[in-house]
Amino acid sequence: MIHGVDPTFLVQVELLECPGHAAARAWLHAAMTQGSQPFALAPQVLTEFVHVVTDPRRFSQPLSMDAALDKAQGWWEASEVRPVYPTLDSTRLALLWLRQHRLGRERLLDPQLAATYYSAGITRLLTLNFTDFEIFGVFKSAR
Repeated sequence: MIHGVDPTFLVQVELLECPGHAAARAWLHAAMTQGSQPFALAPQVLTEFVHVVTDPRRFSQPLSMDAALDKAQGWWEASEVRPVYPTLDSTRLALLWLRQHRLGRERLLDPQLAATYYSAGITRLLTLNFTDFEIFGVFKSAR
């Protein structure tokens, strides 16, 4: 089963000061050594990852822009990663979910990412905020 990666999981894996860093790294290591299916990654995850890990208001030791971009590129180009992209259908679904669940401007990425993954047949997510995705009724937590 392919796991869709959320920005929160990448942040947890990559930043030492993020709570649960060691557990996330251990989960990732175990998944990789067990020959797990590839990870799905949408481009919007990488831009949100860079936005978060370079923010000095969130972290005492944020990454530099170059370091964040290097890590994002490393994930994007990893052999274990299957890129998935928004489509016409996923965009329609994201707009439907925004309206249906009355999500506001602070919740724009979640339905777009959820719809991108769901339209690509991905129903298991690696995220710290699974409750953000439960509302859509189609996902299971991968951890």
